[in-house]
Amino acid sequence: MDFSPSPRSADLTARVSTFIADEITPIEAEVHHDIARRREAGEERWSPPPVLAELKTKAHKAGLWNLFLPKEHAGRYAVDFGTDGGEGLSNVDYAPVAEAMGSSMLAPIVFNCNAPDTGNMEVLLRYGSQAQRDRWLDPLLDGSIRSAFCMTEPDVASSDATNMAASAVLDGDDVVLNGTKWFSTGVGNPECRILIFMGVTDPTADRHARHTMVLVPIDTPGVTVDRMLTTMGYFDEPLGHGEVSFHDVRVPASNILLGPGRAAEIAQGRLGPGRVHHCMRAIGLAERALELGVRRATERTAFGKPIAKLGGNSERIADARIAINRSRLLVLHAAWLLDQGMSREALSAVSEIKVDVPNMTLDVIDMSIQLHGGAGLTDDFPLAAAWVGARSLRLADGPDEVHRGVVARLELGKYR
Repeated sequence: MDFSPSPRSADLTARVSTFIADEITPIEAEVHHDIARRREAGEERWSPPPVLAELKTKAHKAGLWNLFLPKEHAGRYAVDFGTDGGEGLSNVDYAPVAEAMGSSMLAPIVFNCNAPDTGNMEVLLRYGSQAQRDRWLDPLLDGSIRSAFCMTEPDVASSDATNMAASAVLDGDDVVLNGTKWFSTGVGNPECRILIFMGVTDPTADRHARHTMVLVPIDTPGVTVDRMLTTMGYFDEPLGHGEVSFHDVRVPASNILLGPGRAAEIAQGRLGPGRVHHCMRAIGLAERALELGVRRATERTAFGKPIAKLGGNSERIADARIAINRSRLLVLHAAWLLDQGMSREALSAVSEIKVDVPNMTLDVIDMSIQLHGGAGLTDDFPLAAAWVGARSLRLADGPDEVHRGVVARLELGKYR
């Protein structure tokens, strides 16, 4: 196996990195401070700052747009809405691009490569009808609207989808939705126009055939965003995570994705590449944290020495470098396996990275916070918010325990 990026991937990674350094990093603190100011003043703070729209236009014109598009999706979507080259990227080729984006909280938004929109766009690409694509996929790829994914529920252990209480019941030519979802990322953004709702259609069916995914315009009667949730005190504007209730929401049955009872099939197709994207962005975040920590440790002194030379900090910095490089190789291996086609080995590899990478990232960020002293706990540096994001990732797309269970089950199966 060869993890070397293709010439196209290397070119795109370099251009993305340059764009981030020249255009995004200089305004990042300003954007976050503006959102914080609006929050404290009780003003509307969910609309993306105008500078982000300007940067999106620049990225689009530079051909650095929708870089997540899978390799098999060439043709119209890649030509009209994609990046240079007229086709998408393999998982291995997209991995270093995603890592570069992970160094900035704003970069994935600027390049139209942020979750959950990327996953939702892939769902429409892979499983949507042409009518569904024309109505929702085109404006998502264009960046003129945003979306959310409504799966997790507050009253059940959502790590087990068979616990799901929300329903999607067929009624003639319609499907009727009821239930409450939360941690639906993106619903705070006023540009959010479409939700993907997952609910139980036939509770007596096989556990992999009970659920249905439905496209729901956010302004449909009966859809209510009840509140926006914090993650350890952060609202994550301008996207945010909301609690959304569905009370007798009625949409045409033609809004069902792929067919009734096929949500599990869609979820598996959506989550594999999405987890690779999450993990590579997390590695980029770990690299940013390590850089900040090393700079702080070499520029400040205590007790007559650079902080880097005190208290075993040099060894901690070395361990962080080793951990990041190890995790990157794990993710590239998982990406390579996915490019060969979904297999039991690929399934295990994806779960392995989902456990390893967020925990590694947390450790590196925590070390960097320690090197910054009290400053690392403030919003003067991006470390506190980065730590919260990495901690959240240990629950998003399945908690550590579920992924360890997958790895153990597949490993034990070899010896039966």
